[in-house]
Amino acid sequence: MRILYCASEANPYCGSGGLADVAGSLPHTLCRKGQDCRIVVPLYGTIPQELKNSLNFITNFTVPVAWRHQYCGLFWARWNDCTYYFIDNEYYFKRGTLYGHYDDAERFAFFSRAILEMLPYIDFHPDIIHCNDWQTALVPVYYYLFYSHRPWYYNIKSVFTIHNIQYQGEYGWEVNTECVGIPANETKILEMNGKLNMMKGAIETATRVNTVSPSYAAEIKDPWFSWGLHDELNLRHYKLCGIKNGIDLASYNPETDYQLYRNYSKDDMSGKGECKRALQERLCLEQRWDVPIVGMVTRLVAHKGLDLVRMGLEELMNTEKMQFVILGSGDKEYEDYFNYMQAKYPGRLCFCHGFVPELARKIYSGADIFLMPSAQEPCGLAQMIALRYGTIPVVREVGGLKDSVFDSADNYGNGFTFKHYDTADMVGAVRRALWGIQNADGWHQLMWRAMMSDNSWDRSAQDYINLYNDTLNWA
Repeated sequence: MRILYCASEANPYCGSGGLADVAGSLPHTLCRKGQDCRIVVPLYGTIPQELKNSLNFITNFTVPVAWRHQYCGLFWARWNDCTYYFIDNEYYFKRGTLYGHYDDAERFAFFSRAILEMLPYIDFHPDIIHCNDWQTALVPVYYYLFYSHRPWYYNIKSVFTIHNIQYQGEYGWEVNTECVGIPANETKILEMNGKLNMMKGAIETATRVNTVSPSYAAEIKDPWFSWGLHDELNLRHYKLCGIKNGIDLASYNPETDYQLYRNYSKDDMSGKGECKRALQERLCLEQRWDVPIVGMVTRLVAHKGLDLVRMGLEELMNTEKMQFVILGSGDKEYEDYFNYMQAKYPGRLCFCHGFVPELARKIYSGADIFLMPSAQEPCGLAQMIALRYGTIPVVREVGGLKDSVFDSADNYGNGFTFKHYDTADMVGAVRRALWGIQNADGWHQLMWRAMMSDNSWDRSAQDYINLYNDTLNWA
């Protein structure tokens, strides 16, 4: 199969979040499995110069943007046996950050239209165009309206992946006149609650729609999780499915990870104890091997469950023998809270502000327990990384957490879970983990099961291949 994978970011060229990890891993795995998957991203000004030096110019052309035409340059490069295409327009993409600009709607409308306009200029005729999140949501819309009846474009299928339904590309209708350019008689495709909604358009016009975990696919049909799109998703439930993301097992490998204090494996876990002792020393925690470390690596925002932590952490610190480490940044109210708690519990609690990838690896490997009490979690990578490093996750049963962490009450699970978004439930799950660690043999078996969890991209890629094959058979 020939798949064109469209994303607003992809490692190693450009990234600001989880989408870059997915776009940098899934296409490569698909290529290893015999598929011809190529990636297209914007040519951002933030791409490192050493990577820009490897780009090859193909051609330039103009792209319709509502009532005008804009210049577009087209480049390509090879990375890890995978072909990348780059859409160039310095006015739109030569900026200091990827997102957060006043004209993001125009920037990504241009990008979406350019993806379709570039196809005749490359030696690649895709069977499937795979789009991701609102930034490329207009690709299936434009294809349906302007390209589907052109001979060269005939019968190209599309898959649209929702990574986070909260971010829908919702704008006022003036954006259509100035940027998007949908004919007045077709605006119903994008209309939702009186506004232009790009994600709604993709759900309506894409051949298939998927999310990044099976549980999240079920959840977003409910008003509590859908951010207003539940009616559209229930109407088109027949095209919706969920495929859990994976992680790069070569990158996240405790046997070879050079950023760990000491390497270890599921068969020889002695190095994990060294990682714990070194982490305690670095973060000025009490040097006590017998005290469990509960760790978090997260953005400090409400939907990550920080309100539960804020309500329950003090009770745990006062009643349980434990240490707590959190790495992250975000809303000031949470940062202020963790600064206060660090001052209140010196030697037992450490708040590391910001995101330091090297320190994150040391927390994944040095902590005993990893806490993720999310209110919503489309997939989540942190719990899968924690499992890979033998750090036992305590998670709420939601989204991708529910699909990757299974309670160990029956001695077959790989972590501890709780169901309700409730402080008492979270505290109870953490307590079960803290009590469980006192059984050394049982905990060692639990760590082994955690490290044996299959969260590889190989499994996810095969699910995508099955989805693509199914999509090609749709009329």
